[in-house]
Amino acid sequence: MKTLIHPTAVVHPNSELHPTVQVGAYAVIGEHVKVGPETIIGAHVVLEGPCEIGARNQFFPGAAIGMEPQDLKFVGEPTWVKIGDNNLIREYVTINRATGAGEATVIGNGNLLMAYVHVAHNCIIEDHVVIPNSVALAGHVHIESRARLGGVLGVHQFVHIGRHAMVGGMARIDRDVPPYMLVEGNPARVRTLNLVGLKRSGMSAGNLQILKKAFRILYRSNLPFTDALEQLEMLGDTEELQNLRRFLLLSKMPGRRGLIPGKSKPGVSDES
Repeated sequence: MKTLIHPTAVVHPNSELHPTVQVGAYAVIGEHVKVGPETIIGAHVVLEGPCEIGARNQFFPGAAIGMEPQDLKFVGEPTWVKIGDNNLIREYVTINRATGAGEATVIGNGNLLMAYVHVAHNCIIEDHVVIPNSVALAGHVHIESRARLGGVLGVHQFVHIGRHAMVGGMARIDRDVPPYMLVEGNPARVRTLNLVGLKRSGMSAGNLQILKKAFRILYRSNLPFTDALEQLEMLGDTEELQNLRRFLLLSKMPGRRGLIPGKSKPGVSDES
């Protein structure tokens, strides 16, 4: 089999493309790029490196992947973009390489990044995340699996967004979003559980009831942070509660942004 490369594409001879890769018109693929099987690279896509891309991804026209980070600390050190399998990268998405020798900007598996999404240096997007149009992720943002973001929003550097969280459109996310929660508004606030997303995920009714109790403890009881964590421990030891407690504790660690508060004072915000 021969790689399906449009005659107008510019492909560096040292790049590594699986024979089943398709490359569209006027695409540009740099020297240190490796692309896995059945990946489709659309017209006018630019892939620079070092960049490793897995199987069955699709890059729509105009996407620019693996460019140098927009970071004044970057001095040309070797860094990466690493993309897994089965991702849809829509029109004009930009994904920058990391800052810091040996570091990587990482995209997992099964994600959808819609048009004009920007993923800055050192970001980590896990699996099955949906990021709609015109979302901008600053450096070192970490989005856990199955989170959902609304369109036209900005995420501050070093923010973490938890598993199965939902963020409403046009929000400004400057602190961590706990898993399973729905956050929206400007300033953004935790409003309720992401009930629709949790039900669609197949979560059992029993585990959903436990998370509802956890939400009330965290955002309706006005308990201080340490007291709220003690109350969570009394609810049981499900995987979801373990993940929630872990996330809350890590958000309070030095170097983290802290937690987005609830809509009623003060919940488990930084003022707790």
